[in-house]
This record gives sequence, structure tokens and C-alpha cells, in this order.
Amino acid sequence: MESYIYLNQVSIYAYHGVSPQETRVGNTFLIDLKLKTDISQAIESDDITHTVSYADIYRLLTEEMAVPSKLLEHVAGRIVRRIFQDFPTIETVTIKLSKQNPPMGADIAFAGVELTANR
Repeated sequence: MESYIYLNQVSIYAYHGVSPQETRVGNTFLIDLKLKTDISQAIESDDITHTVSYADIYRLLTEEMAVPSKLLEHVAGRIVRRIFQDFPTIETVTIKLSKQNPPMGADIAFAGVELTANR
């Protein structure tokens, strides 16, 4: 059985961007995560130690989003590397990282990147 843990529409205010305005004013970013991991023990045990804690993943996201970067690609890659480092049971990470109303002269709600990485 394949199993996944999801965190969807995580909203974090951060200071990523190429322009000085973006790094000074900041913006709202949305993160969607899909984490492939074996949760079969947790299904039987009802024990948090047999799965990946949403709270721990959220804490990781807030820590990595607090480090300013120019590119969302860089932020997403950093988050994926950190997830693999801190959570050895996670086999695959899919992350979608979006910036609200990016300053590009377009009427657009969000723009961003999505990547999938396997351990």
C-alpha cells in the first residue's frame, strides 16, 4: 500500500524575491506538500512515533521560509533537502511553492514552482 502525508495551502509570510521591494516588503507564500512515507505501523499502533508529525514538518517549513532567497526554486530545493535530512522515512517529496500576486505587471493570484524528488 502506498501512503502519503499532506500539508496543503500552508500560508507563510516571507521575504523572497529578486527585487529589493520583495525582500523589504515581503509577500504571502503558499506551500503544498505531498510526502510519501510508510505509515503502516501508525495505522495499527495509533502512535505518533510511527509516522511523521505535521507539526514537525510545519516547523521545518517556517524555519526554511525565514531564510530569504531570490528564487523560489532555491527555497523549494532547500526545503526538500531538509525534509530528507530530518525525516529519514520519507521516500518522496512533492512541493508546490507559490508567491501571491508576484510583481510582474499581470493580474495573477499566484505564481510558483513545483518539484518532485526521490530519496
